Amino acid sequence: MKDLDKIIQENRQSFDHFEPGEGHFERFEEKLKEFNKKKRSFKIGYLLKAAVVAIMVVLSGLWVFDNVNFRVNKGIALSEISEEYGEVEMYYTQLVNQKYQEIGQFQFMDSSQKVILMKELSQMDSIYENLKHDLTTNPSDQRVINAMIQHYQLKVEVINHILNQLQQAQDINKQKSENYESTNI
Repeated sequence: MKDLDKIIQENRQSFDHFEPGEGHFERFEEKLKEFNKKKRSFKIGYLLKAAVVAIMVVLSGLWVFDNVNFRVNKGIALSEISEEYGEVEMYYTQLVNQKYQEIGQFQFMDSSQKVILMKELSQMDSIYENLKHDLTTNPSDQRVINAMIQHYQLKVEVINHILNQLQQAQDINKQKSENYESTNI
């Protein structure tokens, strides 16, 4: 590097001898302005195109998710097979909802018990969702339809059993508290 500096210093007169031609700086400035204009317009156009493409991809993705994904995940309900099955489904749905309300009226000693119970009952619904998917693939399969109806019947039986157990526990607690009060008098 020192050698290069030394060579330049020794030959400075020969390097300074050559000057650019007339109008060189003006031509250079014009080319620089054109380059800067092209560079800016390219970026803005490119960004606008990229933004439009991104918006289109997002909107089409949302449309596909809304229209396709939910139809696949929901499956077919019994009411979509026939009117009679729809009535059966409505009857059991109302009955199950009524039983849920009865469970909600009980006083639990620990609130976490109620949460656990409701979580267990909702896990039964995942079985029903699987049956709905099966019904989607085979809408005329009587075995799947019968399994769905049996699922409702089983769920009602389980909830009735739970309600009986809760009622017995409540009666025992009530009897204990009455016995305790009668001995304190």
